[in-house]
Amino acid sequence: MGNPAGPPFDPDDPDRARREHDTEPIPRIDPDDGAGAGYGPGPDDGAFNGTGYPGEGRAWTRAPEGYPEQSISEEELAGLRADASGMTPRRVLPLEDEPSSMVARYLFPTERYRGEWKRHWIHLTTPIIVGVVATFVLGYLSGFLAGQDVGALTTVAVLLWFGVMGWVTWRVADWWYDRFILTNKRVMVVNGIITRQVAMMPLTRVTDMKYEQSPSGRAFNYGTFVLESAGQEQALRVIKNLPNPNELYLRVVEEMYEPQAVEARLGKEADEAKADDGA
Repeated sequence: MGNPAGPPFDPDDPDRARREHDTEPIPRIDPDDGAGAGYGPGPDDGAFNGTGYPGEGRAWTRAPEGYPEQSISEEELAGLRADASGMTPRRVLPLEDEPSSMVARYLFPTERYRGEWKRHWIHLTTPIIVGVVATFVLGYLSGFLAGQDVGALTTVAVLLWFGVMGWVTWRVADWWYDRFILTNKRVMVVNGIITRQVAMMPLTRVTDMKYEQSPSGRAFNYGTFVLESAGQEQALRVIKNLPNPNELYLRVVEEMYEPQAVEARLGKEADEAKADDGA
């Protein structure tokens, strides 16, 4: 059977070079000739940006030979591209630039601090309820015993109330010093007032990560994180009552899989802050 796609290939065909030249694809615009090195033409250049659509300049990435070049816009890099429904994805909550003095002592000089979080206030539900109930019950009991002329029992009730409130205060202080920490190399949990506990897991060892939300967790925006590492038991595996679990999950995953994007975004934010200060 003959070749239905065209004449057979003939390397000595004198018209072969002309035909191949006529069917060459339209060359892409050189990113170095556009609006700055590494970017395609801007919106005022009157040309396409290499993706087939006119618009803002885009950062180019080199692809292996035989594959089309890809480009990533600054909006995509910053996570601001709108999805198909037209809704803009929720951005990760802003964080402090520097670690607190309590956390800084556990960071070594070559790692980069990404943020620290206290547990959600729901973590204090039990001590708060106990404190409120104890106040009402023991207050009523003290008043009743005072009317019965049994001073010793009244004193016991008052001392018992002080003991309960001391326990509540301890739990609140323990919550305040309990921190979940993220750097570019590891995740950590630091807790304890007198006996301090420090648990950590390198990001390179995390093989699976998920977070779970109960109905109340969805209502009040908190969740439990579960970290898996090569099927081994770890000191840091289940972390309960972390706030803003979706934003925190995205931040950890971005640090694991797109560290260059994190550096680019943070660098851009730093440049914008310097420009604002200069203005």
